[in-house]
Amino acid sequence: MNFETILYKKEDGIATVTMNRPNKRNAQNGRMIEEMDIAFVDAERDKTVKVVILAAAGSTFSSGHDLNLYPVEEGALYRAPDVEGKWEYERDYFFDKIFRTWNMKKPVIAQVQGHCVAAGFMVANMCDLIVAADNALFGDPVVRMGAASTEVFCHPWVVPARIAKEMLITGNTIDAERAYQFGMVNKVVPLEKLEEETLALAQHIAKMPAFTVSMIKRSVNRTLDRMGFTDSINSHFETHVLSHWTNEAKTLLDDSRKQSSNIKEFISNRDGKF
Repeated sequence: MNFETILYKKEDGIATVTMNRPNKRNAQNGRMIEEMDIAFVDAERDKTVKVVILAAAGSTFSSGHDLNLYPVEEGALYRAPDVEGKWEYERDYFFDKIFRTWNMKKPVIAQVQGHCVAAGFMVANMCDLIVAADNALFGDPVVRMGAASTEVFCHPWVVPARIAKEMLITGNTIDAERAYQFGMVNKVVPLEKLEEETLALAQHIAKMPAFTVSMIKRSVNRTLDRMGFTDSINSHFETHVLSHWTNEAKTLLDDSRKQSSNIKEFISNRDGKF
């Protein structure tokens, strides 16, 4: 398949999926989400692939969902005119496809530089390991649009509960070193060595017995499930979708839209007051 929004290569047992919309700060549109899903399915099925790296072109890992997914029609969100349509759309694109990474048999390493926020945050944290550049910033500013976090509510599972509350209630970011201290990030490296260090980790893992590695991943994930991981994430999804339909959320979005002629202005108007 000829990809438009990602790069995909397989070499020496390692598959690398690279988000490739650097001019859009790797904002995830529908096309990118579909192509990433196809690449992950292919990597899962390919028996020569032992490890997957999720990387990003340019200075930003991912700025989240492409806000152009929001139609200009007043009161409409994404492409769905009602809560049922929005639930189905988000469940497919922003939950099931993203959650596939977590459920893969093969380990996935996120290679993160620059901003890793909102949907970028949840995509990175669906990976098994994270190698972060020293300039990486992690956060979830969705509260500033009146919505209850992102669709995949991994936050209190990857950082302590009070830090998750801090990030989610303020919309502020934490840097790579702080994320490392909380155990969310496995390794912090200089930006210029990010690709080299991530590849070295992937190569090391690729030497391990593949079936044993998959069983270890399964056991760790099952342990988290016994603690309520999947149930809690599924439970939050409905909260997220329904929060978009409050008068508060609609007012915040409508006000930001009316003041904005492009996405840059939208972000500035959304975040400036904070």
